[in-house]
Amino acid sequence: MTDSVNNPGPGHKNSPDSEHRSDRVHDDPLSLSRHIGQPGPAPVHLWNPPYCGELDIRIARDGTWFHEGQVIRRDALVRLFSSVLKKEGDNYFLVTPVEKVGIKVEDCPYVARGMEITGSGSDQEVRILLNTGEWVLVDEHHPLKIGKRDKSDEPHPTVLVRDGLFALLSRSVFYQLVDAADGESGSLLGIWSAGHFFSLGYA
Repeated sequence: MTDSVNNPGPGHKNSPDSEHRSDRVHDDPLSLSRHIGQPGPAPVHLWNPPYCGELDIRIARDGTWFHEGQVIRRDALVRLFSSVLKKEGDNYFLVTPVEKVGIKVEDCPYVARGMEITGSGSDQEVRILLNTGEWVLVDEHHPLKIGKRDKSDEPHPTVLVRDGLFALLSRSVFYQLVDAADGESGSLLGIWSAGHFFSLGYA
């Protein structure tokens, strides 16, 4: 099955209450929606529920969500899960006010699929479209970061979405940014957005 979660394995219970919560989430992932009272990203930073074990959910490097090795094809379910994502240290969780379950993320939990630029010069704004349908304005709170992948020379461009959660820029989006960047051959390239200049590396 692609949109349901089966029974938990051993070692997923700390108390009768946490066992009940874990069973409910594993049997019916849509039960998460019962504890989310608003659309869009939930205030997971305010929630500290008990840990209820691991779900066999993986976010691949290209942003595809898998459950038990099968692609989750329902966009609404992916949006639901992505709205309650939380990162603690190097680990990722789906969190509601009453339960927290671990998932696996290969790279970044989000992927940038598109972008748009409005304005010009230092007044321009760059907005990034995520694979979940959410738009992110690149600014001082959502900066671009161009790192390196696995100690190689391959660029690893990301944008901070919120609370330690990053989106990996797809190759096409990164090339669009480079095409729109300021700078000459051999100099530092960069792009303005929301009054801030973000470096993209050297031309």
